[in-house]
Amino acid sequence: MTLHYGRVAGQSLERLAALSDGIFAVAMTLLALDLRVPAHDAALQLGAAFIWTPGALQAEISVWNLLAPLWPRFLTYLMSFLTLGIFWLGQQAQLATFERGSRGLAWVHIAFLCAVTLMPFSTSFLAEYIGSRLAIGVYWLNLLLLGVMLFASLTYGERTGLLKESATDELRALHKRRIVVYQSLYAVCFGLGAINPYLGIVLLILAQIVSLLPRLSARPN
Repeated sequence: MTLHYGRVAGQSLERLAALSDGIFAVAMTLLALDLRVPAHDAALQLGAAFIWTPGALQAEISVWNLLAPLWPRFLTYLMSFLTLGIFWLGQQAQLATFERGSRGLAWVHIAFLCAVTLMPFSTSFLAEYIGSRLAIGVYWLNLLLLGVMLFASLTYGERTGLLKESATDELRALHKRRIVVYQSLYAVCFGLGAINPYLGIVLLILAQIVSLLPRLSARPN
């Protein structure tokens, strides 16, 4: 039998998990870097509007007035940090069902990680234009790509026989159902966001919080 490179590349699930951990860590860190401290000169200029206040109170008021416009960045930071945490857990749970890796599986997860690295951009875009339907649409496309690649990973594993024997039909259905249910919720949030972007964002955060609840996807005993 002729040995092909594709038969030996990407076999290590441990290396794939390690790469994923590193990229998730960087992406989550980049989210925080977008929370920039307001410039001191800008605070002084705002303070000039409060010349009737004592000096110390004037400085405090000026800083609070600078922080107020930053709420979209804090809101989108929290939302995206939750998003990345949810998808990291989803990927790790899915990788645990694989017996071995392959070159094809590695590339599916590299595409998934590509979507992970886009999260800081889509988050910053949404924070900068939080009332824009286009911005929330870009963010939703990022979420969609993450979900599609996770679903593709599981489907690829089933088709190529990479899954463990312990990965029963019920367990595979559980993984698929969770992806489909939450991607459907994200789509609903985007649809409502097209009408009112702020409503879409609030519902998206609620959907993420709900996804953190235990046993949500488990079948009743």
